[in-house]
Amino acid sequence: MEKDELIESFIKKQMKLEELEIYQLSMQISDEIWDIVIQWEYFEKNGIGKQLTNAVDSIGANISEGYGRLSPKDNRKFCLIARGSLYETATWLEKANRRNLISHDIAELFHKKLNDLKVKLWNYIQALNTRIKD
Repeated sequence: MEKDELIESFIKKQMKLEELEIYQLSMQISDEIWDIVIQWEYFEKNGIGKQLTNAVDSIGANISEGYGRLSPKDNRKFCLIARGSLYETATWLEKANRRNLISHDIAELFHKKLNDLKVKLWNYIQALNTRIKD
């Protein structure tokens, strides 16, 4: 088989991005946070709201970009960036909670969802590590 045929065969066998649980979870959390932030007043939306939505959107975007790379090493790099964005999202949620933009219960719900995603994302990164030959 030629190189192009091997790459095409690999791509056809690979799970679709939309089937990847960490991608699905990141998109769900992102949409839920958007639905909350979009209701805020201009000042809050323009400050914390932009930071929060940028951070949470970055999780899925980086999972997606890494997944699109054909190298497990590149995929891992972007998943680690996504992990950083996940922690940033948690920080902005805490700020929103402290400033009474979201209730404690809502903040706690999102922290649980983010923690679940964090564990699954870390497991995915560990699986990628087994495929990397440094």
